[in-house]
Amino acid sequence: SALPEKKMIFKGLPANKEDMNKLMLIPLVHSPLPGGSALITFEEAEVAQRIIEKKEHIVELSCGQLEELDQCRVKVQAVPVDILLPSALEIRLTQSSRSILVSDLPSLGIPKEALLDKLELFFSKTKNGGSEVESRNFLEDSQEVVLTFTEDGVAEPLIERGHIQVPIGKGKYKIKVSPCMSGDISNLQLQPSRCPRTVLLLGIPDVLSVESMRDALEIHFQKASRGGGEVDALAYVPAGRTGVAVFVED
Repeated sequence: SALPEKKMIFKGLPANKEDMNKLMLIPLVHSPLPGGSALITFEEAEVAQRIIEKKEHIVELSCGQLEELDQCRVKVQAVPVDILLPSALEIRLTQSSRSILVSDLPSLGIPKEALLDKLELFFSKTKNGGSEVESRNFLEDSQEVVLTFTEDGVAEPLIERGHIQVPIGKGKYKIKVSPCMSGDISNLQLQPSRCPRTVLLLGIPDVLSVESMRDALEIHFQKASRGGGEVDALAYVPAGRTGVAVFVED
């Protein structure tokens, strides 16, 4: 299967020299949810374990929306949630020969497109060490800009200068020029990991509205008399639909 692509930004030097070769990963796992299922995350892992050990649960529903009395109870199956997390990761870094990373940009309150225009105008001039700009883009969720030139050999001299005074509006601002690195995942090893506080419920019939079914499930599974406990989060996917659950580090 295809390996995931991830844009990465270097934010600064590590505090300790021994940490220089370490890469910190924050898991963000997307997992499909089938129709007729629900994910419940409890505040206590012990509660989730009790629910899983019981396996089958009879959930009472509000009969106001139902015509037949025997539909007021549904049987659902509780199973553990296992996801794949990276256990080993190797990334091959490549420096672009035609792109630069521009950072330390001033906060002037002008539109991003206007700022990109100013940068392109400056770096497209040969007297400033630049050349024709092929593309300019803000990196996602950052204030850094990637400028790509149409010719090779332009980026390296600019990178060697490190910092450049650029006129923007009525002032001149010292911005930083760095290499633009792209990373390819060359090796990714995964291992299964169980979510200790989360339970997957299966076999939920589509007999109530989404909100009513969600409320009924939460009411049932937070009752201590049913082996439940305080519910931290609940997501329900009706039969005939699909959903995606996003798991983050606890």
